[in-house]
Amino acid sequence: MDSMDPSRAFVRNVKRLIVKVGTAVVTRGDGRLALGRLGALCEQLKQLNSGGYEVILVTSGAVGLGRQRLRYRRVANSSFADLQNPHTDFDGKACAAVGQSSLMALYDTMFSQLDVTSSQLLVTDGVFRDKGFRQQLSDTVTSLLDLRVIPIFNENDAVSDRKAPYQDSSGIFWDNDSLACLLAMELKADLLVLLSDVEGLYNGPPSDPKSKLIHTYVKEKHQGEITFGDKSRLGRGGMTAKVNAATCAADAGIPVVITSGKATDNILKVLQGERIGTLFHQDAHLWTLVGDQVGAREMAVAARECSRRLQALEAHERRKILLDIADALEANISVIMAENEADVAAAEESGYETSLVSRLALEPKKICALAESVRKLAEMEEPIGRALSRTELADGLILEKRSCPLGVILVIFESRPDALVQIASLAIRSGNGLLLKGGKEAKRSNAILHQIICSAIPDTVGDKLIGLVISREEIPDLLKLDDVIDLVIPRGSNMLVTKVKSSTKIPVLGHADGICHVYVDKSANIDMAKRILHDAKTDYPAACNSMETLIVHKDLLSNGGLNELIFDLQREAVTLYGGPRASSLLNIAEACSLHHEYSSMACTIEIVDDVFAAIDHIHQYGSAHTDCIITEDTEVAEIFLQQVDSAAVFHNASTRFCDGSRFGFGAEVGISTSRIHARGPVGIEGLLTIRWLLRGSGQVVDGGNGVTFTHKDLPPDS
Repeated sequence: MDSMDPSRAFVRNVKRLIVKVGTAVVTRGDGRLALGRLGALCEQLKQLNSGGYEVILVTSGAVGLGRQRLRYRRVANSSFADLQNPHTDFDGKACAAVGQSSLMALYDTMFSQLDVTSSQLLVTDGVFRDKGFRQQLSDTVTSLLDLRVIPIFNENDAVSDRKAPYQDSSGIFWDNDSLACLLAMELKADLLVLLSDVEGLYNGPPSDPKSKLIHTYVKEKHQGEITFGDKSRLGRGGMTAKVNAATCAADAGIPVVITSGKATDNILKVLQGERIGTLFHQDAHLWTLVGDQVGAREMAVAARECSRRLQALEAHERRKILLDIADALEANISVIMAENEADVAAAEESGYETSLVSRLALEPKKICALAESVRKLAEMEEPIGRALSRTELADGLILEKRSCPLGVILVIFESRPDALVQIASLAIRSGNGLLLKGGKEAKRSNAILHQIICSAIPDTVGDKLIGLVISREEIPDLLKLDDVIDLVIPRGSNMLVTKVKSSTKIPVLGHADGICHVYVDKSANIDMAKRILHDAKTDYPAACNSMETLIVHKDLLSNGGLNELIFDLQREAVTLYGGPRASSLLNIAEACSLHHEYSSMACTIEIVDDVFAAIDHIHQYGSAHTDCIITEDTEVAEIFLQQVDSAAVFHNASTRFCDGSRFGFGAEVGISTSRIHARGPVGIEGLLTIRWLLRGSGQVVDGGNGVTFTHKDLPPDS
């Protein structure tokens, strides 16, 4: 909770909350009850009730449920002739009267299954004009909450005489949204949560990809830019009613969050301080939230515009930007170190693992090494506009294939702040716009490095070429921008990569697992094998190119070679788990899975009959990252190199060599195990695509008769 968005810090003091669930959440599109969503809602309220929160529920849905039941009864009791003459719709008050008992029976059943007691309170607007009633209501609710009972409120539509919304301050409430607002003020709630069928309030239609979710509503800023659509398909309200109710409650000092009721845990997320939905708060106009000042789309569009200006520069001008960045890094070592030391201290205080703190820490010599790597990138061959091929299509008609930047790239990376420098340098060298989201543990380091790099970018390009995303809550908005962002590169855990891939239409370049194998063949030099295994497993166990599975030829079991390998690994405190064959023969614990990434001083060992069995094992359980064979038999080595279908395949070399810097790329933005576009360590080449340039002198197709095609290859640089 200490790292939550400061605008959500109020949740620490929430004791009593009111949750209002709308008709569009309670029912499906056909008017039937959405039992799954209701069940998830009750589960959340049960958890809050057990956790000591005082929970009050305001629910819609009675009219819709009643209408559905009456329609069913009409069809069941109609003759064929009746069905040929459709009747008009039912009276809303009759629907409310029929549906209310069914709705409450359903809540009672669901809560009873969760060992929670609920109670029903039906009200109309008129009774709130009576001070005695209001006091009695407050006393009753307090008594119920003291008994851990969840009060369930609903407007009594069956007897309400309201025909239209109130247009002035004389009225009490018109719908369940305004009822929830009124109850929040009457019962002195600490928070009001309005559940809708969308994620929150948008500055345009939620279905429009250009619409932006408003995380914090500022009346002075947003009131004029929002266009409201139709009201709820079944209830009286809609987003207009929710905003009016939320504004009223916020003005009275009660924070309000409008969020989706279709998610299974959004109420819990709100109370955990996550920045979801739209927040209404009386102090919102005083806050300066980065996400609200510069939205995801604005940031991405600005990066694209700047990248086009960068591409328009001469090659030596782009090179100078990198050299200036290198100089700026070295000139600001003390400033960088001060911010980085603050990050490291905060990480240690928070109890982060030693390996994470180690990746987080920068040293002066490391900063100097980063600067030097940026200079090496600057001196590399110009990648933009490079001629890849030239073809004479016909006399005087020349087709060229040239390299060009991808456009705008979003990189979500782990806690290492040095990755920010590498990624930014590669983006500039390849002419791309860039959006960066680093780990929160390195927020100070990332911020100062971003500032230093942007200060070296000339005004002719613009410092918005590289955008730094501050809050992870901005990521969902960014992942929707498939019309502006061209590639997403997640660098982090399996969970992160998987979540990104399932959340966007933008192409994703990355690897979900780093399950690297080393196969030791029967002809391997055992001393060489021990050196390679030692490096592949212990040099950096958390790295994605670390060995996770050791495969050995069965002959090493009888000639003593396997014992030497095992003894050497165990001496380095590596914990070994066996595959089905190895665990039995070696009497070691069986691995939980043969497709497992330990990222620690542990690995799986398995025994196979030959190189073909090793290849089959890798294809079945590997992740197509990096796999290695250790053998003195060149014929066997070639079989392995040619048949293992991984991004990187090595012979007699540690898997730790799979790295952009070690491959001579200068740096890398990540490693890709996909088979489209880039594969393996991704450097500048992986951030480029192609353009086709055709130069002619008035040629036309004319149904295929306009020219005589020659299709002659020409030297690329001629």
